[in-house]
Amino acid sequence: MSRRLARTPIWRLDRFIEDHLLPDTTFLTEVRADIDSICAFLTERCFQGATHPVRVSRIVKGGWFNKYTMLKGRSEATLVVFLNNLTCFEDQLKRREEFTEEIWKHLCQLQQEKQFKLNFEVQSTEQPDSRTLSIKLSSPQLQQEVEFDVQPAYDVLYELRDKDDFNPDNYREIYARLIRESTTLEMEGEFSVCFTDLHQNFLKYRAPKLWNIIRLVKHWYQLCKKRLKYPLPPQYALELLTVYAWERGLEDRPALHTGHCFRSVLDLITEYKKLRIYWTWCYEFKKETFDYLSRQIKKDRPVILDPADPTRNVAGSNIQSWHVLAKEAAVWARSSFFRNSDMTFVNGWKVSVRPLSPCTQTWVTPSLWRMILSENMVFALRSPHSCGGQLLSFFYSHFCDNQILWGGRMAQWVKALPAMKTEL
Repeated sequence: MSRRLARTPIWRLDRFIEDHLLPDTTFLTEVRADIDSICAFLTERCFQGATHPVRVSRIVKGGWFNKYTMLKGRSEATLVVFLNNLTCFEDQLKRREEFTEEIWKHLCQLQQEKQFKLNFEVQSTEQPDSRTLSIKLSSPQLQQEVEFDVQPAYDVLYELRDKDDFNPDNYREIYARLIRESTTLEMEGEFSVCFTDLHQNFLKYRAPKLWNIIRLVKHWYQLCKKRLKYPLPPQYALELLTVYAWERGLEDRPALHTGHCFRSVLDLITEYKKLRIYWTWCYEFKKETFDYLSRQIKKDRPVILDPADPTRNVAGSNIQSWHVLAKEAAVWARSSFFRNSDMTFVNGWKVSVRPLSPCTQTWVTPSLWRMILSENMVFALRSPHSCGGQLLSFFYSHFCDNQILWGGRMAQWVKALPAMKTEL
């Protein structure tokens, strides 16, 4: 597959993604059916009859398991078993082994009781301080598999799960508590799984082309991992770099080229010593979090803050792993792979490794869309969601991406709406 990608003309990358990276739809359907059965079983059986009040409140699929960025072949994801009646993040930490043991017991029971559409395996590994638990669903016929890391978590967002409008003010106290508890426990980044809903929403309503570019970057990462045989930076860090490059490319380019975005991601990797990237979508530089966030972004680089958890630097602490991957990215960037049919090279965009001021980024919630649409009823908003709605294709043709609007462009676009009305 490495040779297949390297030999693909840069102008045919979109076709390569469609032919070789998109997951089989039959497999996706069967995975969803089996996972739904597993979730229903765990919700019904776990902790039933226990003397303590902890119960399963809900189960969420995370780790980028979705139809948007899942790869053909082998994928990794997370199955988060949210628990209610916990009082703090520390409860999750102290009782993790107890919760994992309970979930493992019922998964083994389920494995004996039910026939699944796919091959179903329960895997558990004892570690010095904890126990890891995972399940694997696979189809030998389709040559596809997905492995879920099963994690119990404090359902800190339970009260906010059904809110239509995403408002950072609703999360301010939660993030203040997260920062306070994780720093006291010296466990920063340990509770990011509690914010799986927000991780999913961060990507869910992006443009489909971005999903495919993330697939391409993930595929390239897996090829590097196989070839280099050396610890590399977390894959999630590269996914966030792809989102970042995409957002910055949107500033001045309404038509985005897959090759340009891929090259921009490789350029960012080679500049890893300068990376300082964060989003102010969920958490803001406000009173409760200002001092902490200011310290976070001043730490040694690379810094890539989790968009849903300000205590987690997704870039990790292994600088040597970035150095190894940067060398490989530089080799690819200089190769003939990025040569156009006219022999010119595809260059990356001039993407700054330092973000704009936190105040220049605006997340457009359904309330704001309704304000815009109230005077210009030429667009339609579908599927209301906690982080916005999916817009009609006409809107995408003008705006290219969904909810993230940079700087003064929003005002320009709102002014342009009456003119767009005449195009319908």
